[in-house]
Amino acid sequence: MTTILIVDDDQLMRRSVSIGLRDAGYSTETARSGEEALSIARAVQPQLVLLDIGLPGMDGLETLRALRQSLGAPVIFVTARRRELDEIVGLELGADDYVTKPFDIDVLLARVRAVLRRAAARVEPGSGAEMSNLVVGDLELDRSAHQVTVGGRTVELTPREFQLLVYLASRAGEVVPLDDILKNVWGTDWIGETQTVYVHVRWLRTKIEEDAARPRRLHTVRGVGYRLTPAGQDGLHVA
Repeated sequence: MTTILIVDDDQLMRRSVSIGLRDAGYSTETARSGEEALSIARAVQPQLVLLDIGLPGMDGLETLRALRQSLGAPVIFVTARRRELDEIVGLELGADDYVTKPFDIDVLLARVRAVLRRAAARVEPGSGAEMSNLVVGDLELDRSAHQVTVGGRTVELTPREFQLLVYLASRAGEVVPLDDILKNVWGTDWIGETQTVYVHVRWLRTKIEEDAARPRRLHTVRGVGYRLTPAGQDGLHVA
């Protein structure tokens, strides 16, 4: 049975969400703080975490950073903060989706199912070609190890940044429309804002470009999408 960890300092919220998830067939664990969530996550290894941003002490953003070091499960932010910055920062750090309080339990369940489907698709075994390395100039992606190097230098990417870069690298030299990126990286059931793609591209540039303001690899084609090209040398090949 799929186990979902609910992290929220509001006892009523933890209880109501837990009841809704259990009625839908999920097993649940609850935590009232980031510190407690980390302890439970290590012991239980949940398949999904619902994480409130506004936690006392270690807040949701700090908790997410810590969870990413020991847990590969997807994370959905649940927040009462309506400022877009919080939502975008959460997604940049590796959260898979977010919902804003107050929400209908059916909306939450739809998000949970969508994120779990995407997570399952990512871990399905692929063919040798699907797991081979991609090389675009001096940019190399090792899909089996989830590692990226630029000019021999290893760069750290969030899971979503890595997925985005892999997709663009698999179509290197092409102008990839925004709709294609959303469908293939975020999934056909993604119902968030398209702005998240712009933000992820911006953060990717800070990591793979010498000067993010003057990108030599990851280019914007205004009104269409993005194109990944070699910077250090010409050519694309699958190793």
